[in-house]
Amino acid sequence: MAVEQKRMTYSEFEQFIAAPENRDRRFELINGEIVEVSPNKTHGRIAHFISGMLFVYLRQNPIGFVDLEARYKMPLDNHNAVMPDLAFTSIEREDPDLKTGVIPQMPDLAVEIKSPNDSYVGMRDKAAYYISNGARMVWLIYPEKRLIDVYRQGADLQILNEHEIFDGGDVLPGFTLPVREVFDV
Repeated sequence: MAVEQKRMTYSEFEQFIAAPENRDRRFELINGEIVEVSPNKTHGRIAHFISGMLFVYLRQNPIGFVDLEARYKMPLDNHNAVMPDLAFTSIEREDPDLKTGVIPQMPDLAVEIKSPNDSYVGMRDKAAYYISNGARMVWLIYPEKRLIDVYRQGADLQILNEHEIFDGGDVLPGFTLPVREVFDV
């Protein structure tokens, strides 16, 4: 007889991350399980580069805001609180009164960069979670393979290699970037 392990709730997760020994660490709640986020130097450089490119784009096209490592949680989901490496939210969906705490919706664009301890299945599952909960686009970035998976609502998965260019679609109109540049940082 299999014993089902109890899934952690969001309120239990909040208590866990507030503990003094966890205050300087980064965690997500995925399907009721705590996952520690552990980026490396490559991860950080790619995140910084994409953030910079989005900053330039948004200075010329002020259509929304980029957040780094903000926590997102759907209001009725008590077992997930995700923290994309980068996220874009349009002005129309931005809550100007929300300054701190968890963001109670998914961003328009979620960007996840694979760290050594991330699994491919886990990353794809996270992309499906973002899309099924309102994100319009997800970029999964795989530094060691020099590939980017692009998920869009209502569209087939697009897998791009370092010889291709990816774009922002209708989320970031006019934004383009050669895949190679993401990995040559």
